[in-house]
Amino acid sequence: MRDNDGRKLDHATLEQMRFRAVDAVEAGAHPEDVAKMLGMHAKTVYGWLARAREGGRDALKAKPVPGRPPKLDGSQLRRLYTLIVGTNPRQLQFDFELWTRAMVREVIRREFGVHLSEVSVGRLLRKLGLSPQRPLWRAWQADPEAVERWKAEEFPAIRAAAKAEGATVYFADEAGIRSDYHAGTTWAPVGRTPVVKATGARHSLNMISALTPAGKLRFATYTGSFTADQFISFCKKLLADTGRDGGGGVYLVVDGHSTHKAKKVKEFIASTDGRLKVFILPAYSPQLNPDEWVWKNVKHDRVGRTAPRTAEEFKSNVIAALHRLQKLPHLVRGFFADPDLRYITA
Repeated sequence: MRDNDGRKLDHATLEQMRFRAVDAVEAGAHPEDVAKMLGMHAKTVYGWLARAREGGRDALKAKPVPGRPPKLDGSQLRRLYTLIVGTNPRQLQFDFELWTRAMVREVIRREFGVHLSEVSVGRLLRKLGLSPQRPLWRAWQADPEAVERWKAEEFPAIRAAAKAEGATVYFADEAGIRSDYHAGTTWAPVGRTPVVKATGARHSLNMISALTPAGKLRFATYTGSFTADQFISFCKKLLADTGRDGGGGVYLVVDGHSTHKAKKVKEFIASTDGRLKVFILPAYSPQLNPDEWVWKNVKHDRVGRTAPRTAEEFKSNVIAALHRLQKLPHLVRGFFADPDLRYITA
């Protein structure tokens, strides 16, 4: 189909083109010149002229589009879009937080008295520019004002102070992973669910990492509970690495885990004479920490798609995934493009 194919034009546009073509020919223009001007085939223009001679200008008017008329008009579609995009399902007396086709179908029945099948509802939603998406979950305990204050005031001040001192800003977090965590999909014949064999034993490993907006990543793994001693050990490595790289001190941003605020940790921070400063994110706001993307990459995109047979193989897979990410600074920098993290590089 050509780029200027008339079938791509809507009926109202084609109607006006027919009127213009006939008017131009009646004014003395040659039909083939008119066809070239409109980007149409000459036979098409001659056909329009024949219809005009036989039935007058009314013969050039657009005909009603065949098929059933839509069950929802424009104002109803706008109302439905507003309800789905701007309303929580619970506000409309539903039990769930996520919109489904069945729930939208019920809303259409309640609001407009129109009955549609779920298949029709799915087509309608896509027509409205909506698609099924995995939502981002947020803790209801989070304080929106504290989050906004962190983005607009607190972190910009931290960033400015670090720049003035020649310090490096790191964001750190801890996470655990188990060998029975699985993610990803695989191709298989329709109707035959594939089976991936893995060990039935459960192995676990804990991790801590820290990253910078420049794409630098540091990490360590450990077993057992996260303690103040382990956190201090990791901080010492950060200070040493930053010193070797020719940097100044370390500004470390972490969440409100009790270990980060332990007395032993505070004493260690004081002993660094300002080389290490620790800042706490607003409560229940993991979306503010880019380290969440590290865990997504390691757990979901890499380790969760393997089938380790032994504890050693499992640990090797985890460390390999972290080393791989460490060697891809452009990928680490890409984490900061998340809309919730743009405040860091703004």
